[in-house]
Amino acid sequence: MPDNGVQPFLRWAGSKRQLLPVLSGYWRREYMRYVEPFAGSACLFFQLRPRQAILGDINADLIATYREIRDRLDDVISSLATLKKGRDEYLSLREADPTSLTPTERAARFIYLNRFCFNGLYRTNLAGRFNVPYGGDKAGNLPSDDALRKASELLQNAQLMAGDFGNVLELVRPGDFVYMDPPFAVKSRRIFNEYDPSLFGPEDIRRLRGWMEALSERNVPFLVSYADSEEADSLQEGFYTEMVTVRRNIAGFTGSRIKSNEVLISNTHPGAAREE
Repeated sequence: MPDNGVQPFLRWAGSKRQLLPVLSGYWRREYMRYVEPFAGSACLFFQLRPRQAILGDINADLIATYREIRDRLDDVISSLATLKKGRDEYLSLREADPTSLTPTERAARFIYLNRFCFNGLYRTNLAGRFNVPYGGDKAGNLPSDDALRKASELLQNAQLMAGDFGNVLELVRPGDFVYMDPPFAVKSRRIFNEYDPSLFGPEDIRRLRGWMEALSERNVPFLVSYADSEEADSLQEGFYTEMVTVRRNIAGFTGSRIKSNEVLISNTHPGAAREE
């Protein structure tokens, strides 16, 4: 595993930062390209620093932000410098009409709201407007210019796609490595679901399983991380599995963390990669 990865500049509910040492063990130096169709904060991408990548996500604002960081970094940094941490600034920016902003200003707004919102959540109302409350003093600070520059440098090697995960997987070719961390569509009453369940339902689980089978038939290595659940049982049949434990902050405060299990599902055994 690379020991000098780049820190992701976004917070994200369900982030796999805790699992990076384990997830990185599935990566091999000979893989030509890294593909992640549920990018989120893309923490594994930033850790591995692949030579080439495709990052996709159904969240168009997220992908647009990555694109601005990649292509117009200095403008984003300048726009962020005009924003001050605080509840009033947060609420004002949250209520602003994104369509009235330039792409660079929208990216700065996205980063600001992401860093200072409650628990790194991304949630919109029925009108598609971001509506997560202010996270308070515990939310941290904006990413440093240096952190953004390092992320921008790495994103130069990435193709960015907004849309359904299937559209990203259509581009996979031999030599790629695919990491999939989809939103949880979990029925279990004890699993914390970070996302609106309507965004990823049973039909999506079936499509994901179909893609796993298709990738395996084409000898394309993949890794899926998913909550230990009935849905995971349907995904893992016939593949290698590994159980890991993560701590989830379900209330925004350290004292309200719970442990939950996730299953890592792959068509390749991680042992060989970890021995390299």
